Amino acid sequence: MGPTASGKTALAMALYDALPCDIISVDSALVYRDMDIGTAKPTEKELQQYPHALIDLLDASESYSAADFCRDALKQIATSRANNRIPVLVGGTMMYFKSLIEGISPLPEANQEIRKTIEVEAATLGWPAMHEQLATFDPVSAERIHANDSQRISRAIEVFRITGNTLTQLSQLKGDKLEGNVLQFAISTTERSELHERIALRFNQMIDLGFEKEVVKLKERGDLHEDMPAIRCVGYRQMWQYLNDECSHDEMVFRGICATRQLAKRQLTWLRSWPDLHWLTTNDERNLSKVLSMVNIEP
Repeated sequence: MGPTASGKTALAMALYDALPCDIISVDSALVYRDMDIGTAKPTEKELQQYPHALIDLLDASESYSAADFCRDALKQIATSRANNRIPVLVGGTMMYFKSLIEGISPLPEANQEIRKTIEVEAATLGWPAMHEQLATFDPVSAERIHANDSQRISRAIEVFRITGNTLTQLSQLKGDKLEGNVLQFAISTTERSELHERIALRFNQMIDLGFEKEVVKLKERGDLHEDMPAIRCVGYRQMWQYLNDECSHDEMVFRGICATRQLAKRQLTWLRSWPDLHWLTTNDERNLSKVLSMVNIEP
């Protein structure tokens, strides 16, 4: 685990060379196809040499939840273990890690027919009115969901209409979770300024690699918009706004770097209170040997 641009992927690849292991991505952005540059996805050549599971699963128009991740990750982990290999989970989506370790409530899969009905109702009544409707049967969810948060309001109402149980009730239940011997590592820089420099460097490298063209292609499809989970990914939202003439190129770069820094800050906040965590330092040549020593394998 670790903040963005801290060196997680490089260490995972080094582990792949040293251990009989399978790399499993824990990243809510890498699940999308045709979103390669802005997500810092490993290159095609790297993926051939170091296969990653749970990458390129979905089209950018689709959504992927923590429950979806847990289902898919647990299958990959079971397969890896059945083959006497070590599953190595690498990524920065902390909610995915937390859900996998603690278990996640058994929420139903999306029902497109019910979801469409809710959207039609909202178009007539407005989302604040739908929020009031939510409050009548699930006041706890209504209290924590903003009256204009259409996505979360819709999901809470959808869950109730599918199951007859509220989102609050189902969230108190826990489904399958990761079992067995688990070692947890986090990697980051010792100084915040160094991490900020790495973030700025990587964002500018993305620009040089053709990030703008990548988002132009997504935008030209015509079926995507800024409120979709894929386009809300850090960097993509800012580039989308630039392409909508909402800001200059320099402002887009500035906003993208700032948003990435904020993401890294949130990731580190999660990790500082994470139990049973072993810390590693970005660019420390001893990282690999430290990890291998923990699994009783010499480098």
